[in-house]
Amino acid sequence: MSKMRVIHAQEITENIKEMCIRVNVQLSDDVKQAILVGKEREDSVIGKQILGQLEKNMDIALESGIPICQDTGMTVVFLKIGQDVHIEGGFIEDAVNEGIRQGYEEGYLRKSVVSDPLIRENTKDNTPGVLHYEIIPGDRLEIIVAPKGFGSENMSRIYMLKPADGAEGVKNVILETVREAGPNACPPMVIGVGIGGTFEKCALLAKKALTRDLSSHSPIPYVREMEEEMLAKVNELGIGPGGLGGRVTAIGLNIETYPTHIAGLPVAVNICCHVNRHIRRTL
Repeated sequence: MSKMRVIHAQEITENIKEMCIRVNVQLSDDVKQAILVGKEREDSVIGKQILGQLEKNMDIALESGIPICQDTGMTVVFLKIGQDVHIEGGFIEDAVNEGIRQGYEEGYLRKSVVSDPLIRENTKDNTPGVLHYEIIPGDRLEIIVAPKGFGSENMSRIYMLKPADGAEGVKNVILETVREAGPNACPPMVIGVGIGGTFEKCALLAKKALTRDLSSHSPIPYVREMEEEMLAKVNELGIGPGGLGGRVTAIGLNIETYPTHIAGLPVAVNICCHVNRHIRRTL
């Protein structure tokens, strides 16, 4: 019988707090590198200037400890909990939300969450976050913190395609979503695509795809080919940095898949601006 490993709720809170502050002032290396590569390959003079400004903005944010973007997002947290882990000292969801509260208050980050979608009274501490749990083997707790701004979130879409629509149908809705998003999603974008599962599962897959390293590819050959093909086609749309034209409309496109029902082909396209924030830790 496996021995339980104890993790204290306070440790979770401390890590979430630190991660919230850091992820809002420092982009991950994969995103930074993708922006730099994009600047080199951009032909448009204005597009190249915008990408240069984004690079400078990243440097200023890091040096000054201020947010990369004023929209510090709604905090999405993915928790992979080892089945041999026992949380002591409080409820895990409370611990996570307390970490978000402390991070957004101590980091002087904008609080954008309203307590009710229609009454719309600000909670004043950016809680609650959106939490996703997964039970995994072992005695580790893996945490991903991914604040999501809503300029790009609002341009995301779910499609319930027919099986007969096939791969071409999936490709068409990716392009349709990006074309419709245009400048509203603050390009260059990062595009997460979820294919399969159910209505809600494909959306979760698309969100998780945004947290995957942009230098990585799907281990499934046809998915990897689709990632490369669709990134190229998105960049042929000519939307460009800031929506002002150019070759670099997107700096990354990740696809995640899951088994689905014989009668369906759910597809979600979750768009993120170039400030694709994600940070990962294992306790």
